[in-house]
Amino acid sequence: MKRTSDTPSATAGAKHRIFSTSFASVYPLYVAKAERKGRTKAEVDTIIGWLTGYSQQELEAVLAAQSDFETFLVKAPRMNPMRSLITGVVCGVRVEDIADPLMRELRYLDKLIDELAKGRAMEKILRHQP
Repeated sequence: MKRTSDTPSATAGAKHRIFSTSFASVYPLYVAKAERKGRTKAEVDTIIGWLTGYSQQELEAVLAAQSDFETFLVKAPRMNPMRSLITGVVCGVRVEDIADPLMRELRYLDKLIDELAKGRAMEKILRHQP
């Protein structure tokens, strides 16, 4: 089996280190990536809210609490049911093929931020149906 960063460790119960990483430490990287391409922090926050159901106030509380990625995702108020429409490759792996549900949620967020940075229209990023 091909080993990627998104496949489970051979050690039973081992989690990828990203899950213990503070979401607040990665969030500025998402914002910086978007801003380098002429997009805004507000758009990043909109994407996070769309995907997870966090309000702006709840997002700011998560950032202030230095919650890890696992907590950020597991305690999300309402994961968007349309997130299954997010497809494509991120970090060399097809998001729709990621077996670990938590890693798939994380990669959905990565993919949406990538789309923002590539200039995709917000209505397409947020999977608005015609």
